[in-house]
Amino acid sequence: MAEQSIPVAGTEEGGSVEGATAAEGGVPAGSGISRRALLGTAGATGLVLGAAGGAVGYAAAPAAATPLTSVGSDEVMFHGKHQPGITEGLQARGHLVAFDLAAGAGRKEAAALLRRWSQTARRLMAGEASGSGDTDVARDAGPSSLTLTFGFGHSFFARTGLEKQRPVALDPLPDFSSDQLDKTRSNGDLWVQIGADDALVAFHALRAIQKDTGSAAKVRWQMNGFNRTPGATAHPMTARNLMGQLDGTRNPKPGEPDFDQRIFVPESGPPAWMTNGSYAVVRRIRMLLDDWEKLPLGAQEAVIGRRKANGAALSGGTETTAMDLEKTDAKGDLAVPINAHARITRPDQNGGAAILRRPFSYHDGIDADGVPDAGLLFVCWQADPLRGFVPLQRKLDRGDALSQYIRHESSGLFAVPGGAADGEYVGQGLLEG
Repeated sequence: MAEQSIPVAGTEEGGSVEGATAAEGGVPAGSGISRRALLGTAGATGLVLGAAGGAVGYAAAPAAATPLTSVGSDEVMFHGKHQPGITEGLQARGHLVAFDLAAGAGRKEAAALLRRWSQTARRLMAGEASGSGDTDVARDAGPSSLTLTFGFGHSFFARTGLEKQRPVALDPLPDFSSDQLDKTRSNGDLWVQIGADDALVAFHALRAIQKDTGSAAKVRWQMNGFNRTPGATAHPMTARNLMGQLDGTRNPKPGEPDFDQRIFVPESGPPAWMTNGSYAVVRRIRMLLDDWEKLPLGAQEAVIGRRKANGAALSGGTETTAMDLEKTDAKGDLAVPINAHARITRPDQNGGAAILRRPFSYHDGIDADGVPDAGLLFVCWQADPLRGFVPLQRKLDRGDALSQYIRHESSGLFAVPGGAADGEYVGQGLLEG
């Protein structure tokens, strides 16, 4: 809900990628159909009544194979220049989970774990079973745009004796005035992002990753999220968050000339093992929905700076019309208020700072005081958080109208290396370099 994607729960726009919407996102289905790409079985039985005497018999005629729907057949490749789960479209279901290495586990154990995780991720993303111990949770389903993404936290490098390889960009984030962080649900040695367009496919991947961990690490925290299911709207459109706002209008797009330099680490950027990688800022942002929903529509739109119905700026036009920051109304007041979220987060108001937002919504039930524990699992990507997330959040701290309706409750920063080549595993350049 911002002109520039930011770690806020509203309709961040600019550097965000609420991303490739259903229209833009999704990697086309891969060639061929895996064993899970069939909904039918090898044979079917038909009940036949005999004409004389009403005898009952069974005909064993083979049934035609039924292809998967487009949602189930969509496949994202595991191997590539960048890890999956960054530029693909928003997925219907997501799991974010952080691990801490077990006592005594170090570089050797971490390398073996990343090798296991990478092998499992490749199989699952192709719609195959995870291995000999597969739970069958995702049986009958196709890949469903499944992605698994792996990253390293600041503490990982000391635990593995790789402090000299720790990037400067991974230095801890500064404190922000809106933070009310739970340290037990923040940071971690290792981070895994799982997304899919089917809830069972996503859960299946989560369980497989947890089983692969074995004694090498233990779960530090886990968060579960969701987005609108692809195809649920009459036509592809920008997604809405739990405040009802279109969220991601001005997300940077992969086809833009400066996209790669804003989102991915260049070959010239140290350290070498992070080439083609990115940095993920992960925040659990609670939306104070009871307070927000008491606001009349006009007040909500003034907080965001955009129309709730279609995402158009209050200065006029459509969702994609450039915002006129100088336009005034009949009373001489700015059409887009000076503290509107969409105004504050625009890249041209923040020295060009941009991030790629790719969040999930969450709802974890009702608190003891009767209010919903719901909001945004904010995930944003950038080549350097000190030039992306940090300046944007500092700007928001100084006067965003949305700040009184949200609360940042957990935080993490992770170095996500580039994609693994065929036959390699994620992070191999770091762990074996």
